[in-house]
Amino acid sequence: MKNHILKLCLTAVALLCGQLSYGEERPNIIFIFADDWGWEDLSCHNHPFVKTPNIDRLAKEGAEFLRFTVASPVCSPSRTAVMTGHFPSRYLIDGHFAWVDSNEKRGMPDWLDTKAPSLPRMLQGAGYKTAHYGKWHLSNEMIPDSPSPIEYGYDDYGAYNCSGEQMPYDKDVDRSIEFIEKAVEEKKPFFINLWLHEPHTPFHVLPKYRQMFPHLTNDGENIYAATLAYADERVGWLLDYLDEQKLAENTLVIFSSDNGPARSRTEIEIPKMTYDPATGMGFGIGAAKGTTGGRKGYKGSLHEGGINVPFLVRWPAKVKAGTVDEGSFITAVDLLPTFCNLAGAEFPEGYVPDGHDYTDVLLGKPAKERKNPIFSRYNAGPADSEHWASMTAISKGYKYLANPERGREELYNLVADPLEKNNLIEEKVDVLKEIKTEVDVWLGSLPTEQPEGVFSSLRNDPEALKKSKEPYRRYK
Repeated sequence: MKNHILKLCLTAVALLCGQLSYGEERPNIIFIFADDWGWEDLSCHNHPFVKTPNIDRLAKEGAEFLRFTVASPVCSPSRTAVMTGHFPSRYLIDGHFAWVDSNEKRGMPDWLDTKAPSLPRMLQGAGYKTAHYGKWHLSNEMIPDSPSPIEYGYDDYGAYNCSGEQMPYDKDVDRSIEFIEKAVEEKKPFFINLWLHEPHTPFHVLPKYRQMFPHLTNDGENIYAATLAYADERVGWLLDYLDEQKLAENTLVIFSSDNGPARSRTEIEIPKMTYDPATGMGFGIGAAKGTTGGRKGYKGSLHEGGINVPFLVRWPAKVKAGTVDEGSFITAVDLLPTFCNLAGAEFPEGYVPDGHDYTDVLLGKPAKERKNPIFSRYNAGPADSEHWASMTAISKGYKYLANPERGREELYNLVADPLEKNNLIEEKVDVLKEIKTEVDVWLGSLPTEQPEGVFSSLRNDPEALKKSKEPYRRYK
């Protein structure tokens, strides 16, 4: 009984601290995470044909951070970083979750460990109602015995690329609004991970949005613009609802992307229909026309085109409208400690995040030099492309990239050269030596074996695995 009373008292103190530090009420938090949305794929970033008036509102009415990076150039590890506040390699998640035989071949688990630190679970403990709507991909729909999102600390969810029922991809905002209504009725702050499908393949395009761009006679460009227009409109529905219900003032809304944009193989590739069991029929990679604003590489590259993505923040009560931060090196693992601080949420015993609390930075104070480097590890692509690097570290404004054998290395000063045009590998020998030492220490801290409870039963049943693939082959 005494322990129970003590726990209640500690929770109350945590809640009070959050209230005293950042206003009379802790903010509601909505984190919008798009899928393959390129840095330049916003009209406020001067895209030549994409129109995003609603997402642009976040920049106009709030702030944008130009140096934000995600933890990986592909989906699953990028999302792991947001959920755990750790670099995804700490869970040996260095690629996207796929079939169990593919996961096994790449030394990956079949899902994020349910015992891993979890942002929604921490916010739940601080009294927040928590929900997830949209893409999951911390496992996949082809692994039927994987845990549901509810096991990671959500009060409600609707998702796809997960086990069980697949929510229609465009019901994400409808479900979010329903959840907010319930939270308001219960007088509780809310946290929503709103993870958009767009603009990942397949491109699910409604005719009315294609008709918005009659001047785009290139099919791929027309489909791409229409796809982003529908996503932007849904974001607008959510922002309008927050305004109408007078919730906007104390709701922190962040828009970002899990990695850089995908691209069709050639500019003239004809978009063909393809099938995704999680979301249905749509146009394939031929309609992928994402842009990076001159950054090297695309999705799957550890160059800036693959990891430097939009990061727009609106919180009218605290964030000055029209702010642009060009120098703060924020990354995805910083979100968990920042959100927890704003919410008055406590870390689990023994938990140490890889990220930093950047509340002051969101509120307009430029970040000081990072105490620790930003690390990424990924399965490298072709050596003759801009996807050759398998690891990178950003430290003191410099960025180091290397292939698996360290036979190829590059070094850039991101402060002076954000587009990575001037390789300093031969000029900054001392900087290179220091960063390589930091990389070695980090690599030495990573696990070499998986914990229990992260493997599907399909790994031990080849016949069941083969049978489970049949519905997918049907649509090849």
